[in-house]
Amino acid sequence: MYKVMALDVGTKRIGIALSDFLLMLAQGHSYIQRKPEDKALEAIYKIAKENHVEKIVVGLPLNMDGTKGFQAQDCEDFASKIKGYEVIFEDERLTSDTAEENLRAKKIDFKKDKGLVDIESACIILEQYMSRKK
Repeated sequence: MYKVMALDVGTKRIGIALSDFLLMLAQGHSYIQRKPEDKALEAIYKIAKENHVEKIVVGLPLNMDGTKGFQAQDCEDFASKIKGYEVIFEDERLTSDTAEENLRAKKIDFKKDKGLVDIESACIILEQYMSRKK
């Protein structure tokens, strides 16, 4: 049995979410600083190993017309450095907006800690992936 990890890769932070072993539920885990990248990758590997992760879903921020822009290329470049895991890309258009709405609905103040939005975005990315795989 294994879990799936989702990453919301931003220019400053990376939000992390994990599935359960049944691949039905997504739970926010944490966020890490993106720079320096070697430290970020080290943290991702540590979390993945501790949680029996086999697949890593990386949010791909496509443009609204479905094309790849700078952000999408940046995510692909970062994901290409992840070794030893199956890496899957998931369209993440509008996840940050949805994440902010979700946090507001839960009455969580994210203005002082934007990492909470990154974690929630990672959950949404993982939920999208799991529902698509059913």
